[in-house]
Amino acid sequence: MPDDLHCVILDDYQGVATSYADWSVLDGVTVSSVRDHVDDEDVLAEILDGAEIVVVMRERTPVTRSLLGRLPDLRLVVTTGRRNASIDLDACRDHDVTVCGTGSSAAAPAELTWALILGLARHLVAESELLASPGAPWQSTVGADLAGATLGLVGLGRIGARVARVARSFEMDVLAWSPHLTEERAAAAGARLVSKSELFAGSDFVSLHLVLADSTRGIVGAPELAAMRPTAYLVNTARAGLVDTNALVEALRADRIAGAGLDVYDVEPLPGDHPLLELTNLLAVPHLGYVTEANYRTFFTEAVEDIAAWRAGSPVRVLS
Repeated sequence: MPDDLHCVILDDYQGVATSYADWSVLDGVTVSSVRDHVDDEDVLAEILDGAEIVVVMRERTPVTRSLLGRLPDLRLVVTTGRRNASIDLDACRDHDVTVCGTGSSAAAPAELTWALILGLARHLVAESELLASPGAPWQSTVGADLAGATLGLVGLGRIGARVARVARSFEMDVLAWSPHLTEERAAAAGARLVSKSELFAGSDFVSLHLVLADSTRGIVGAPELAAMRPTAYLVNTARAGLVDTNALVEALRADRIAGAGLDVYDVEPLPGDHPLLELTNLLAVPHLGYVTEANYRTFFTEAVEDIAAWRAGSPVRVLS
């Protein structure tokens, strides 16, 4: 291993990665960050040329077999979080590249879920914009009540269970479903296990908290959206692939559901001409689920630890 190493941090959108950890403890490691997302492999390979270490932010930039073949110096990939479906782990092993992760908090995405639910229920964006518009009505919408309403959770893991606890404090009825959820686990989280069809038909708000896998991709499609009440809202802070985006666009255009709150998209950053952005009943934010101060401290402090441990010959938090 060379004495001087180069580490590149990708997709550092806010330009803050180096301020949330003490990278100076990595003697002999030059650290640079790239703020803009790069989806052109030729450009990305040029940026990473000569780098032995790459830090990737969750699933923003894929680490593919093709890319790895163009980076002969690469020896360590650190991803924020303990799971990253956009990293080809088999290809990394074939290229003798170690992959390590970091911790992450379930609190941040759960909190954002409630920001979206509340924003939708009380039409906060529309009312805020009207308040700043000369001549606009003082009030223009009537909000939906949470107390007495039903929240349907598709997925009841670390994040979903946190969302359920908050729902109970709002005096909401909580339904839950996932492919392997049991009545006991649902009850422990303060929810009632129902079938998938019952959840979509009986909920005023549906929030998704599943891991994206072959078995869950497109798990919310036209039939599920058609089963929802016209006054109901869909919230997705998990993964875009859980939802058929075209079906969602059509349902929102036709007002078959009241609205949707999204933090995740099939393509990120979302192109300015994407049909989702034409919708007036959509509350959309740019994948902010894990973007909080505490989470960033965890991400980058543990990334530094990962690099130090790997250099010492004892890598930690290795993904397999």
